[in-house]
Amino acid sequence: MKHLITRTLKGALAGIATYLLPVVAMADVDIQEITTEAGFQAWLVEEPTIPFVSLELRFEGGASLDPEGKRGVTNLMVGLLEEGSGDLDARGFAEAQEALAASFGYDVSDDSVSVSARFLTENQTEAMALLRESLINPRFDQDAIDRVRAQVISSIRSDATDPDTIARETASAKLYGDHPYATMIDGTEDSVTALTRDDLIAAHKGTIAKDRIYIGAAGDITAEELSKLIDALLADLPETGLPLPQDVDITTTAGITVVPFDVPQSVALFGHRGIPRDDPDFFPAFVLNHAFGGGGFESRLMTEVREKRGLTYGIYSYILNKRHADLMMGRVASANDRIAEAIDVIKAEWAEVAENGISEEALAEAKTYLTGAYPLRFDSNAAIADIMVGMQFMGLTPEYITSRNDRVDAVTMDDIKRVAKRLLLTDELHFVVVGQPEGLESTPSQ
Repeated sequence: MKHLITRTLKGALAGIATYLLPVVAMADVDIQEITTEAGFQAWLVEEPTIPFVSLELRFEGGASLDPEGKRGVTNLMVGLLEEGSGDLDARGFAEAQEALAASFGYDVSDDSVSVSARFLTENQTEAMALLRESLINPRFDQDAIDRVRAQVISSIRSDATDPDTIARETASAKLYGDHPYATMIDGTEDSVTALTRDDLIAAHKGTIAKDRIYIGAAGDITAEELSKLIDALLADLPETGLPLPQDVDITTTAGITVVPFDVPQSVALFGHRGIPRDDPDFFPAFVLNHAFGGGGFESRLMTEVREKRGLTYGIYSYILNKRHADLMMGRVASANDRIAEAIDVIKAEWAEVAENGISEEALAEAKTYLTGAYPLRFDSNAAIADIMVGMQFMGLTPEYITSRNDRVDAVTMDDIKRVAKRLLLTDELHFVVVGQPEGLESTPSQ
């Protein structure tokens, strides 16, 4: 009966949040910058209308800190954080969350380990005590290790038959060389099988540490309350984690790498080095990419490759800013007998826009969409907390929220024409094609 009441309460709370929080997004987001007594930095947006708090933690480093020969250890470790801690086994930990109407999430990327918490204000103390145990004192019980390891290995085996994953693995190896980015964060079946409990303990200490944390919170909590919460939550973390990896020097040559795979249509990833997030030309590049390939059915690549020629169901481009590398990338899938034509069109459009930019109309449409869509991202406490952590991670200041749309609107045609030559590099545009593409062969390395 207790669990039924708790589930009902959680459902009701979610409904209230969905109804009320978009109103917050329409107002200015007032970010408070907090320094706790223990010296942690955090951003807070107070929203007391609903007795609910969202907390986001991000630890820099992530899977890029995997030791040589132990690829996948951070991914497996993060997957075990909710599988028991302190006196609670996996079942006990899940039941404790449910009883508190709290929700915790743990995730890993190449660049970070992320922890999300959602909890009722009235259960704040108990919820944070439970979260603290998962961060400070995970159990890493052998039965949980074996269960989660099996899930990871199953995923790795499934990915081995997925053309998109094969394309990503091949492209990553070419782009990143001997950097940790070059391999998938899940690891390989062999590397994950060989991981021990001691490896997981070492990964936990090396990635979840005080010297690499970013914190954001939104909801029914004051600055003083948040400060005390953070200090109690994080006090016993290791002071320092593993050294962060070096930046990657991305070098590609124009050409094609074909990976034979027996599927009816080929998948192609394409791209080259990109523009850093803190570069003065980033916003013109951001707007240009939206018009070129990031804007869905309104983008130029979609018009030329799908609408005019029917070569694909979908194509897109994107700017990828990782912590230690910046890329300009795209993806398309087409029938094996048409992928060569699709690639020819992409190369032609890459060169055309690099030389001449886009139209005034396309620029205006991109700016209208990007400025109109941005406020909609602030539709919940959880979204606001996540955005704030992302901003801190990218080195942005709180004023970015109010100035971002002005920066988009300030992009001119002259900016677009100048930056197009930097963003779209025809001499470096490389395609990785997975399938049985007709009329395509790998280009010899130069």
